[in-house]
Amino acid sequence: MYLTIFFEVIGGLGIFLLGMKNMSEGMQAIAGPALRSMINRATSNRFMAVGMGTLVTCFVQSSSITTVMVIGLVNVNVMNLTQAFGVIMGANIGTTITGWILVLKIGKYGLPILGVATFVYLFSKKDRIRYIAMAFLGLGMVFFGLELMKNGFKPLRTEPEFLKWFTAFAYDGTYLSVLKCATVGAVLTLIVQSSSATLGITIGLASTGIIDFHTAAALVLGENIGTTVTAFLASIGGSINARRASYSHIVFNVVGVFWITAIFGFYSSLVSDYVFWQHGHEPDAMILATEKIDGVEVPVMETINGVEQQVETFPYREIGIAATHTGFNIINVLVFLPLMGLVTGALKRIVPDPTPGSVGHLQYFDVRLVDTPALGLEQSKQQVLSMSESVEKMMGKLRPIIEENKEDETEERKIFHREEILDDVQKEINEFLSHLLAGTVPQDVMDEGRNQIRMADEYESISDYIVTILKLAIKLRKEDLSISDDNRVELLDLHIRVTNYILLINGGMRNNNMDIVTKARTLGDEITFLMKEYRSNHLERVGT
Repeated sequence: MYLTIFFEVIGGLGIFLLGMKNMSEGMQAIAGPALRSMINRATSNRFMAVGMGTLVTCFVQSSSITTVMVIGLVNVNVMNLTQAFGVIMGANIGTTITGWILVLKIGKYGLPILGVATFVYLFSKKDRIRYIAMAFLGLGMVFFGLELMKNGFKPLRTEPEFLKWFTAFAYDGTYLSVLKCATVGAVLTLIVQSSSATLGITIGLASTGIIDFHTAAALVLGENIGTTVTAFLASIGGSINARRASYSHIVFNVVGVFWITAIFGFYSSLVSDYVFWQHGHEPDAMILATEKIDGVEVPVMETINGVEQQVETFPYREIGIAATHTGFNIINVLVFLPLMGLVTGALKRIVPDPTPGSVGHLQYFDVRLVDTPALGLEQSKQQVLSMSESVEKMMGKLRPIIEENKEDETEERKIFHREEILDDVQKEINEFLSHLLAGTVPQDVMDEGRNQIRMADEYESISDYIVTILKLAIKLRKEDLSISDDNRVELLDLHIRVTNYILLINGGMRNNNMDIVTKARTLGDEITFLMKEYRSNHLERVGT
């Protein structure tokens, strides 16, 4: 019997997780441009940051994805620490929508939704319709998986050994029992790596009567701690601010759970009063299941240990669990909003800035960011823009070397160092975007990803050319050779024109301005023509 239960529960959990993934990917594909717009408009306004974090998480259906994404954006300086902290707090509110989705009484329709959405997804030719179908396909899998888990847990209600094991950490009104439940929830989330999945398991156990509302509520509070591990792992190897952002997530959740568990009895009573006020029943109220047959209400029966009895349900526990999760995160955000400055200031003192003077190096891309293609593109775009800035600086450092033909080991070393960095960055961008584009992404995301790969390759090639010119200048100097004044004037003219061309391209890329394309082509043709003319002039001078 236990093997059958295990297979049904683990199968339901697998379908649930796959459903969350499909629902997330479908919604991201539909709302990709809106998500990127929200990221671009992020400001240091704490209320806007919280609101943005809430909305983004509602779309991607995972606070872990949002927080990992935020770590990546902080890593490439798209967000500062205060913005990131606000978005992370908002993500905690946004993730509570999962609980309310699971509360919907459409579990029995999960399989039909899944089936219809699958046909639409497979046979539709329009991308937008396919991604909408994917979102509904995921929704159907979520409900179908939850139903499987519920059915798997049902036989355990009459197993004394299993119930005795649960009694060991069930809430009994003491603070120690609350901590036990919260610890179990944290550990379970740490293992599954998804607070939504842990929430589904908790609702499955509660709705079948295995655990009561208070125990389920304490488990959910602990799940908020377990979910912080994902962001912490994503910050390893990242910048100082990326690590600070992950620590802010830990501080927010751990401190929040600490103070809410201290008043757990009072808080859970408030939630119970809310559920009673809204629905006329306490969260632990038991309802005997019925169904209509030919217009007549008849009891739903089941056989347990050879005895037929009416099915018992606890529908209000699910509402209580969702209310507990949402209420805690909203209250915790309200507590931390006025303390954001203090928390970020303390994190900056605890995790100090690195020693000044070091040249920036390759930023860290976490492969888990491919789960948010539209937002992952924003991160890779910022990295490409950092390559453009490096090329601008390299061109600026190259000019005096050509103009004065004097040795400057410090500047020359910086040019060589930047070229090495850009080699690594280009490889990292290629790897990151290759993973991202290998998934299910809309055509516009695919096109932009390919453009970014090409731009990264072009910037890396420019850095190679700059280093080649620098090596030639060093060789001329070592062999005590020099170029004529006419050649130097023409070289400097080409340098100025190429620099202006690069600045034009970089400005258009920063501002998403496609109007510069025509002007850029004209300038490029002029530079090519001048280069050929100056080369002919040089050959004539050499031949005379």
